[in-house]
Amino acid sequence: MDPVEIKVEARMHYLSKLYKEPPPLSLLDKILTDEGVQGARVAIKENNMTGRLIGHRHELVEHRIPENADVVAKAKEIAAGGADLIILDLELTDLLAVADLPEMADKVLLNIRLSDDDLRMEQCRQNLFHLPPSWAMRADALAQYLVWKKWTNWFLISGKGTKDQQYAAAIKRSATKFGAKIVEEKEYKYEAGSRRVDSGHQQIQTQMPLLTQTRADYDVIFAADAEEAFGDYLMYRTFIPRPVVGSQGLVAVGWHRSFEQYAGTQMQNRFERAANRAMTERDYYGWLAVRVFGEAVLRTNASDAKTLKAYLLSKEFGVAGFKGQGLTFRAWDQQMRQPILISGPRALVSISPQEGFLHKYFTTDTMGFDKPETKCRFVRN
Repeated sequence: MDPVEIKVEARMHYLSKLYKEPPPLSLLDKILTDEGVQGARVAIKENNMTGRLIGHRHELVEHRIPENADVVAKAKEIAAGGADLIILDLELTDLLAVADLPEMADKVLLNIRLSDDDLRMEQCRQNLFHLPPSWAMRADALAQYLVWKKWTNWFLISGKGTKDQQYAAAIKRSATKFGAKIVEEKEYKYEAGSRRVDSGHQQIQTQMPLLTQTRADYDVIFAADAEEAFGDYLMYRTFIPRPVVGSQGLVAVGWHRSFEQYAGTQMQNRFERAANRAMTERDYYGWLAVRVFGEAVLRTNASDAKTLKAYLLSKEFGVAGFKGQGLTFRAWDQQMRQPILISGPRALVSISPQEGFLHKYFTTDTMGFDKPETKCRFVRN
């Protein structure tokens, strides 16, 4: 069989910093240094399996720089090389610094790391698309399930970190949106560093009942601990026996290692063979980013940013993501609409949107900020 002539070449750039990661609360979870990019590596092979049959060649160029390196200088270098399609695995300050470069104005940038609502609202950018669910989407996904269960009285406990506070704000919004009530609210102010000493469990065993003691009755403890300081320690240690939901316990995520529906098992197995570990949520969005570009190249027979951006925002676009339906982008904030997994530590519990939560166009738009609610007014570079 003669080789197919290469008609389209698509080069995708993966830009990330090797940020210092905090140690996980549990030794069962190892510190990962390749999260996100491993998913992209799996996806580029899948893109080329199809591409080689029709004359498309896909390439992934990795730029994984040290935490103290100049990400702006690297981004300018990438842009100068003619890059149009860029995956950003960056924290907020770095991500906005890159997105706001004049050289990036006409590129297509995919955020695979951050859930910040501001990035989809007042801080939205016309060149920036978002793959992970926002905090509002995660909170709404859990809220729908809790309301369906008639668990509508919530005890909110939040951490001190910026992401913790962002998630807490989203949870309060969801309570108002779906008719639940936050009957008590506290902030975790202890230092959790002693948990690794020999008597650490005793200190935690004393802290958690005190933290969760309140006169108000509640159905669930809603933990906003996105920075992982205390959430895992709530379970089985609360003053009264109640489920823990939120950032720990029952969680709302875009991907989970226990997910096996809609051929999810095959995806999990492919990833584990390639990376020798389980697929994380960021790995999934690294994979999905490459597949988004691959699908757009396939359907448009082009690889330039202008053509691909127009297609990504069109009614024709949809990418398979092992969630039972095509995943699309919201035109008003460029957030990917998608079902969200409601999962325990070891098994899927449900998938939101829940039955009965209706929308005129997409039931997935019942989660997060819908078009009438958006404050996104794209900042032109």
